Amino acid sequence: MFVEFLRKNNVMAGVLAIIRVYLGYAWLTSGWGKVTGGFDATGFIQGAIGKATGEHPAVQGWWAAFLESVALPGSGVFSFLVAYGEVLVGIALILGLFTNFAALMGIIMNFAFVLSGTVSTNGQMILLTFFILVAGYNAGRFGLDRYVIPFLRSRFGKQQRVNGEVVTEV
Repeated sequence: MFVEFLRKNNVMAGVLAIIRVYLGYAWLTSGWGKVTGGFDATGFIQGAIGKATGEHPAVQGWWAAFLESVALPGSGVFSFLVAYGEVLVGIALILGLFTNFAALMGIIMNFAFVLSGTVSTNGQMILLTFFILVAGYNAGRFGLDRYVIPFLRSRFGKQQRVNGEVVTEV
């Protein structure tokens, strides 16, 4: 019942638009600061690896192993992906363009930060992003998704033959 409300209600679409723009602004400003400030993730990654030791580690061993063997050697790539990923997620959420994909990429980054031992606003962002993901198309109804998604569905939707006639499923 609540999921149906999130997915179909026009008032909820407006509330989701406000949440979406708020999250987009948070991502955009954070990413822009990294892009213009010469962000380097090496220190963050090393700090997260350091939090995997002790009696009550903040970072799980499996995640620290991933950071040490994959992220740290590729810290230049990860720095680029985080900085520009945050900017792109922010722009997409503000515009309501490919909202669900942007929200998915944002929540993945949030979980990566949480797994690395950083709390900050990530928990709040995960919760708000969860509502956007559950709402599906309705989260981007008051955005560019209102025009882009129907166009893509009509252009690339699943086609099948019904009584000899080609029908595009939307």
